[in-house]
Amino acid sequence: MRGYTTLAASVEATGEFQEKRSRFIGQLRHVSSEREAQSFVDEVRARHHDARHNVFAWVLDDGRERCSDDGEPSHTGGSPVLGVLQGQGLANVCCVVTRYFGGVLLGPGGLKRAYEAAARAAVQDAWDGGQLVTMTLVTKVTCVIPYAAYGKVEHLVRQCGGKVVDSIFAQDVQLTSAFMTGDEEAFVAAMRELAAGEDLCLVAEPTFSTF
Repeated sequence: MRGYTTLAASVEATGEFQEKRSRFIGQLRHVSSEREAQSFVDEVRARHHDARHNVFAWVLDDGRERCSDDGEPSHTGGSPVLGVLQGQGLANVCCVVTRYFGGVLLGPGGLKRAYEAAARAAVQDAWDGGQLVTMTLVTKVTCVIPYAAYGKVEHLVRQCGGKVVDSIFAQDVQLTSAFMTGDEEAFVAAMRELAAGEDLCLVAEPTFSTF
């Protein structure tokens, strides 16, 4: 995974769908671990303690995912919600869809459509509110260079598709730049050529970040 979309921290997106007097309320929150996801599920259950079901699904950036029908017929709740998150390329999010039963049975097909619609409504609310952000796999590269080379190296960073994120001016200049993972290879090679074969670059492990 080179990138994913997630909900901004400390916000919650919501959406609602109604079918034959049953209310389906989608609630979407940023999470970074299974523990945070479970905490959000518990919070929603407490909030809607009088609801018939609180179906949920979550996806993490390390590939782990989970869903629950919370008492609905198998694969009629959690799977459709999970499918919405996957289809939107979302990660590090948890969506809980609360159902208030309206007295009319919807059948498996109706339940799937309703849970999916409520999850989509919550995701759409996040898009409309500008609350979704793109996380990209980023690699930082640090090099120590003479003052005289600073302008040339700064230009080289931009040429290779990166950006300077920090510069420390001491006896020499310690320059740290960030690249979309993979793009740093061209910069490291160019720096090696500039330094006549000397390796001046310290390449960090890739991490997910906004770029």
